[in-house]
Amino acid sequence: MAKLNFGGVEENVVTREEFSLEKAREVLKAEVIAVIGYGVQGPGQSLNMKDNGFNVIVGQRKGSKTWDKAVSDGWEPGKTLFEIEEAAEKATIVQYLLSDAGQISQWETIKKHLTPGKALYFSHGFGITYKDKTGIVPPADVDVILVAPKGSGTSLRRMFVQGKGINSSYAVFQDATGKAHERVKALGMAVGSGYLFETDFKKEVFSDLTGERGILMGALAGVFEAQYNVLRKNGHSPSEAFNETVEELTQSLMPLVAENGMDWMYANTSVTAQRGALDWRHKFREAVSPVFEDLYKSVASGNEAEIVIEANSKPDYREKLEVELKEIRDSELWQAGAQVRKLRPENQ
Repeated sequence: MAKLNFGGVEENVVTREEFSLEKAREVLKAEVIAVIGYGVQGPGQSLNMKDNGFNVIVGQRKGSKTWDKAVSDGWEPGKTLFEIEEAAEKATIVQYLLSDAGQISQWETIKKHLTPGKALYFSHGFGITYKDKTGIVPPADVDVILVAPKGSGTSLRRMFVQGKGINSSYAVFQDATGKAHERVKALGMAVGSGYLFETDFKKEVFSDLTGERGILMGALAGVFEAQYNVLRKNGHSPSEAFNETVEELTQSLMPLVAENGMDWMYANTSVTAQRGALDWRHKFREAVSPVFEDLYKSVASGNEAEIVIEANSKPDYREKLEVELKEIRDSELWQAGAQVRKLRPENQ
């Protein structure tokens, strides 16, 4: 196992060089991997494993839109595509990739097929970490493991097709067979990870909930809206405001930051941009730090989990969600975005 050192803090990582795809195939050669759920992570992980030569089946509710999507993706009913319970029964490794709400509702169905020696796999630590709220308590005689790609299932698949990989965290919650550590590393490589870094279920879910509410989605959307609104209020056109707020960031700057780091980005901009960005960086950090502190406390206390579980238990959740998404979609900011995207050269 390789080590990364960050100013004296060491982390365990697993690279493709030390845990090759060939080794992963050897570890999992006798396993039947059932991907339960075909929503966010299911398609990317299952298709990547299939293309990598692993024995994969999919479990999904027949007659659903996601069942039809699985069929269109090449999964064959009765051969590689089954109802959820049948897939779980056939599996030696159950990849439990339903939504958090779906995992709660299907748990009793899945649990009865977790016979001794099997492995229960997650890509999110929610159900296990908040087991007092979800009721998800695995039997003591199965392995409980996690591989969490640091990106959407769509990105995981897209990068795999391009010959690349998304970094993933991995964790072992329960090693009942003595094979859990080898299984989880092999599965991490099987789904197309670039490399694996070690964590535990609680840290994964705390960082994930903080990240998606914070810089990855919640904070990002809020900051977009704030800057766009200020520019528009001061007479800038929708196109100009959107380009300065979203388009330049996503299409030009962030790919460069991803490749070279933020210091490189500062060093390779004009002095005007450089000086202003360096000065205002501190003001923004100090302004938002209290919000992030509150957010992390809400995650760690279980409050965010309670909000999610309560919201998803309401029968009209999907309808209310669509109202919220429509508000964003119909806002001038994102209507401007739709028009600007059409003008990208690849869309002409």
